[in-house]
Amino acid sequence: MSAGVLAFLISLFASMVLTVPVRALALRVGMVDLPGPRKVHLKPIPLLGGLAMYGGVMLAIIFAFDGAARAQSVGIVTGATLVAAVGFLDDRGWLHHQIKLFVGMPLAACILLASGVHAQAFELIVSGRAGYVLDAALTIFWVVAVTASFSILDHMDGLCAGVAATASFFFALVAFLNGQVVVSTLAAAVLGAAAGFLRWNFKPAKIFMGDGGAMFLGFLMATLALKLRLSSGNHASALLAPLLILGVTIFDTTLVSISRARRGLLPFASPGKDHAAHRLANLGLGQRGAVLVLYLLGALSGASAILVCYMPTGAALLFATVVVATMLFAIAMLEKAPFERQIAKPTSL
Repeated sequence: MSAGVLAFLISLFASMVLTVPVRALALRVGMVDLPGPRKVHLKPIPLLGGLAMYGGVMLAIIFAFDGAARAQSVGIVTGATLVAAVGFLDDRGWLHHQIKLFVGMPLAACILLASGVHAQAFELIVSGRAGYVLDAALTIFWVVAVTASFSILDHMDGLCAGVAATASFFFALVAFLNGQVVVSTLAAAVLGAAAGFLRWNFKPAKIFMGDGGAMFLGFLMATLALKLRLSSGNHASALLAPLLILGVTIFDTTLVSISRARRGLLPFASPGKDHAAHRLANLGLGQRGAVLVLYLLGALSGASAILVCYMPTGAALLFATVVVATMLFAIAMLEKAPFERQIAKPTSL
């Protein structure tokens, strides 16, 4: 049995099974998400589901990785543990919400940098230390942006877990096709954890992952994107592939950022029912339909990432232009869709 398949099965089973006692623990300690004006659920739902996914991924790393792979993953595990802990503390109400964005996420990104995981967007075109400094800055921005985008994506039953599972599948596939065994195995572990949790999180959800779980998934998505390398692709394809795999969360974050900025709101500090899933649901798809449409969009975007891996530079750049134009057109169309506008200054993400 390959390491990737083993990691997937361990993580899937562990996440699915661990969710049951984690749910009981959340109820016992009173960690529940209460209904509210910006929520779509109508009764209290237990949080802490991210703890089950965390356990699934960690068990997969312990039992499916060999010694060298485990050594390579120390920085990743440390950063993922940090953001998960910060998220769980925020779920409990023990941290100011801005600690997540301005302390926890950047610190986790610095841990990745220290372990040798960083972007390679500028080093190949800017020589010397300047290229590394630019890539280091990009790494921190990327980790914070993707982690935060998954944090705000967790607003509808099954959405965040399903989008993460879809992206993990394509990260695993692209990494496998390019001979990156460690990356494909880690992605398979994340896929198993998200899919196992989705058994309990798809509508009607019996448990939520909480910010701890959403930030944990977001950090791992950002990390997989940074570690993904193409064995035969060009620089443009190498940069575009991970962006396409994460197309759904990038699209949703861009939509709410533009929409909220146009209304004079701070994008990451103005929660509301104005995400892509909310708007699709209001168009008549309902919550399940909206979530399934975004799953499909994630699958199409991931499949496009595989295609772009084999495109020459010119074709990859042309494809990127088409993707950006399509995304902006879709944003303009969804801006016309009905949504619940924020009416008060929010206090958290």
